[in-house]
Amino acid sequence: MYTRIIHAGFDAIRWVGFGAPVIDLALRLYIGKIFFMAGLTKIASWGSTLALFENEYAVPLLSPVLAAWMGTAAELTLPVLLVLGFAARPAAFALFILNIVAVISYPDISDAGIKDHIVWGLLMLVTLCHGPGVLSVDHLLRNQLAGRVGHGR
Repeated sequence: MYTRIIHAGFDAIRWVGFGAPVIDLALRLYIGKIFFMAGLTKIASWGSTLALFENEYAVPLLSPVLAAWMGTAAELTLPVLLVLGFAARPAAFALFILNIVAVISYPDISDAGIKDHIVWGLLMLVTLCHGPGVLSVDHLLRNQLAGRVGHGR
């Protein structure tokens, strides 16, 4: 009786594991959309963006104009890499750092805003530590490379 219950539990866990690739992709899509939309907002009103970086945000070590350009470029390129799962770990790492800088640089961030950034950071850590999963360009390229190496090419 106990053996049957244990086997049923293992079977359930194995079935849940089949959903992991979809969850990996969903996390990447969620984070990618958040940061990409932020980048689109910045370029839609560049004058406002520059004003925010000059008057509101206190990005350390960078001039406000350079910080605005770099932040916007990162928000428009890194999410694309993350969603595609192409260089996903470096993209997740860079977005993780950008996320931290965003929290540090905006002194008037609300408690709800901090909680959002914490959740986003944790989700990026999943991709950073676990990888993008099988539904990614990285996985495809890794399999292609392994096939070539395995065949002596």
